[in-house]
Amino acid sequence: MTSFITPCDSLADVRSAIDQIDAMLVDLLAERGRYVREAARFKRNQAEVAAPDRVKQVIDKALAHALETGAEPEVVEAVYRSMVAAFIQIESRQHQALHTGPVADTGTMSGCICA
Repeated sequence: MTSFITPCDSLADVRSAIDQIDAMLVDLLAERGRYVREAARFKRNQAEVAAPDRVKQVIDKALAHALETGAEPEVVEAVYRSMVAAFIQIESRQHQALHTGPVADTGTMSGCICA
């Protein structure tokens, strides 16, 4: 799939287009987050939340799609690893809250499994 960009006449036009894309990305992240929190209901333990095999599958699929679309694989992999790690933390807190009660948010991702 090849995507064409609208020609821009200025840096302001470029930045405006990027801002629109960023807004769409945030909307999609919000939607993804709702599904991640929903997934916590179906997992029996924290190992299922971490799901390293699923993480690998998601990243591999994103990399394959990057190659098909001309996206930079290094960027796609870095973004996906970071995104998945952050969502695992969210899902872990959701899972724990559902199964044992709320957990304090430490504001870190030190215990995340990224691969």
